[in-house]
Amino acid sequence: MYPVTTPVLPDRSLWMYDTTLRDGAQREGLALSIDDKLRIAHQLDELGVPFIEGGWPGANPKDVQFFWQLKEEPLQQAQMVAFCSTRRPGRPAAEDTMLQPILSAGTEWITLFGKSWDLHVIEGLKTSLDENLAMIGDTIEFLRQQGRRVIYDAEHWFDGYKADPTYALATLKTALGAGAEWLVLCDTNGGALPPEVADIVGQVRTQLTQEAGSPLALGIHTHNDGAMAVANALVAVTAGATMVQGTINGYGERCGNADLCALIPNLQLKLGYHCIPPQQLTKLTETSRLISEVVNLAPNDHAPFVGRSAFAHKGGIHVSAVERNPLTYEHIQPELIGNHRRIVISDQAGLSNVLSKARSFGIELTKQNPRCRDLLDQLKALERKGYQFEAAEASFELLMRQVLGQRQYYFELQGFQVHCDRMPDGDDWRSHSLATVKVKINGQTILEAAEGNGPVAALDQALRKALLNFYPAMARFYLSDYKVRILDSTAGTAAKTRVLLESSDGHQRWTTVGVSTNIIEASYQAVVEGLEYGLMLQETGTAQTASP
Repeated sequence: MYPVTTPVLPDRSLWMYDTTLRDGAQREGLALSIDDKLRIAHQLDELGVPFIEGGWPGANPKDVQFFWQLKEEPLQQAQMVAFCSTRRPGRPAAEDTMLQPILSAGTEWITLFGKSWDLHVIEGLKTSLDENLAMIGDTIEFLRQQGRRVIYDAEHWFDGYKADPTYALATLKTALGAGAEWLVLCDTNGGALPPEVADIVGQVRTQLTQEAGSPLALGIHTHNDGAMAVANALVAVTAGATMVQGTINGYGERCGNADLCALIPNLQLKLGYHCIPPQQLTKLTETSRLISEVVNLAPNDHAPFVGRSAFAHKGGIHVSAVERNPLTYEHIQPELIGNHRRIVISDQAGLSNVLSKARSFGIELTKQNPRCRDLLDQLKALERKGYQFEAAEASFELLMRQVLGQRQYYFELQGFQVHCDRMPDGDDWRSHSLATVKVKINGQTILEAAEGNGPVAALDQALRKALLNFYPAMARFYLSDYKVRILDSTAGTAAKTRVLLESSDGHQRWTTVGVSTNIIEASYQAVVEGLEYGLMLQETGTAQTASP
């Protein structure tokens, strides 16, 4: 049903270069332990990325330890790269102690960055233009003498070229003459636009290739300050760049770097370049989500290609069309990059949505089934009350099974109470909650109480205490996200509240919803359904609506 993917030709290979562990780690609020970095490096290795930049040994002790530990847990496919700057002004590279940890990291490849912009040389380095050229050439020659291969990152390249193209080109010629194997053009400030990037990359490629008399190995490194990082990298490739640097999920300082999760499929599936093996491309979505979990940042559900909503269909007309031919509303086959189609259920849903969603749960329904119409009517009635099932598919599956007479009830709630205290704690105050729940399980009435730092935590703990002896698998369940939305703010403290609660068992996630004018009641509804759904997954071994 999809058009044939553009064929990859032997001479259209690109070298993907990931800098998540170095440039990506400069994102505000992102911090990586050594174990985090090792886990990410091995995941990128499995994805098939040829070059992985591990950090700047010597700039901080953590990066030194990371490179040492990596020797005990070597990568299987990728080249690990150490990163550093040129030597300091007025000091020979052989005597610059900054370069010793770089050599001690033991990597075959080193990425060295130097200044392309005369403004940075004069204002930043406080040295002369000639000394900057000497710093570039001397450092690369020294690293080459030590048996290292060098990728030269021309920092602030596009700004430098626009300010003084002759001097900017001189920095590249110096790096090339000293033995650099790659010249990477960096849009460090992220302010360049695609037409000028394409034009400048083309000019550099033409001029330096003519002077060298041989093909030039050019790379591109773009930042996203103008929301152009991916576009700039794409046009650079079409202008002759064969190395593409970026980060998973676009992580990076300020507004981020070029997102490899968008670049790789665009280059490989749309433009016909070879970036990574096709069988490894199917791990792209998994890699994006795993790394977002490791860095402790919520996955971007609306990210192109790898987002949970990237192939989600909500309107009834859309769903009906996609059911007939996915090409009507999908630009690629989601399975090619490890994602999948989702049919979203909401008050805009038609019978097509309900039927398609039922199939994803392993339930076959037809339009002639009267319960199908009953389900749609209940769905729209509940959404009018404030329920939102497009973000709580676990609750919708439970509702569907309830209407069809297939829902299993693992326990019966017979009541709960919550008591909250605010007590002095030295010069401050602390909150304390106590919850009591009464449930009936297999004809047996259980009464349990538990404490928590808030009413929802106390309720959750009390319910788990009551159920754990009957359902030991529940010990693996935990709350991974909790969102509260006021639905009618004009009602003030009497407003209706919607709670979305995400649960996990460590392998999969599912979301449930509760609505009430009482926030504790709304939370309890979501907690109960979260536990019910988790038990259903354990019992059936299915996870249709749970996200990886």
